[in-house]
Amino acid sequence: MQATPEWNPPEGSWASSAAIRRNMQAIRSRDTKPERLIRRLVHAQGLRYRVAARPLADLRRTADLVFRPAKVAVFIDGCYWHGCPEHYVSPKTNTGYWSGKVAGNIARDRDTDQRLAEAGWAVLRFWEHESADKCALLIANTVNDRRGKSI
Repeated sequence: MQATPEWNPPEGSWASSAAIRRNMQAIRSRDTKPERLIRRLVHAQGLRYRVAARPLADLRRTADLVFRPAKVAVFIDGCYWHGCPEHYVSPKTNTGYWSGKVAGNIARDRDTDQRLAEAGWAVLRFWEHESADKCALLIANTVNDRRGKSI
C-alpha cells in the first residue's frame, strides 16, 4: 500500500484538504442551472440582455443579467453564498472563515443594491430556489415597464 503524501495547500488557499480544494474549484460563479433556466425563459419572451456584465463601468461587480437601456440589473443568488434566510446552513469546518465570507457577501450585495439604485437602476434579486417562471415574469414586467411597454 502506498502512503498518501501530505497535502500542502497553495499559497493563499483556505482549503483544508485537496478534495475540498477540488470541490471549491468546481463551484460555478456564473452559468448556474437557475441562471440558465431564467435566461432561457426571459429570452423566450423576446428580451435581450448581457450576461455576467458590469451594470456600471466603475463598479467592479457583475450582475447575472443586465438590461442596459432599461437600467435593470438581475442577480440570482445562491442560498449558501449569499446567506438565504430559509436555506443557509453554517459550515461544520472552518466556520470563522466561511461565516465571515458569507457576511461579507451579504454586505457587498446591499452596497451593490444601494449604488445601483443611486445611479437610477432597478435591482432585482432572486434566490436560486425561487420559481424560474415567476422570476422571468417579474424580470420581463420590470424591463418592459422601464422601457414604457406592456406585455
